[in-house]
Amino acid sequence: MEYEFRRNSLDGTLFAEFSMEHAILGRFFAERLGNDIEQCNNIIKQIEIIRANKQNDWLMHSRDLALLIDSEQVRVFAIAIDFDEDFDLEESMSMYDSESEAYCGLEDFETALKSWMEFILKR
Repeated sequence: MEYEFRRNSLDGTLFAEFSMEHAILGRFFAERLGNDIEQCNNIIKQIEIIRANKQNDWLMHSRDLALLIDSEQVRVFAIAIDFDEDFDLEESMSMYDSESEAYCGLEDFETALKSWMEFILKR
């Protein structure tokens, strides 16, 4: 999994870009976590609890994004409004799957999260 973190030097806005198949992770890191080191530490603690077999999985969600962690993988997904099944988008308007959901290994996610934490602490 490839990623790059950047900061806008003018206003301090954080950006996280992940490889195409993990695009929503960038949105999760930048928008949901931002520079909240406490929230990052909370996720690390939840990973440790799951690894210790004290819990099977853990779900964190906000209004529009969710993170689901289990012992093997992490899923980040957009919480979308349910559309009527009869509703068809034009072909050019269809959702790009990687922008709405991504899976990655638990270790890969943890490595990226720790890199994000290092990045935001550099200021």
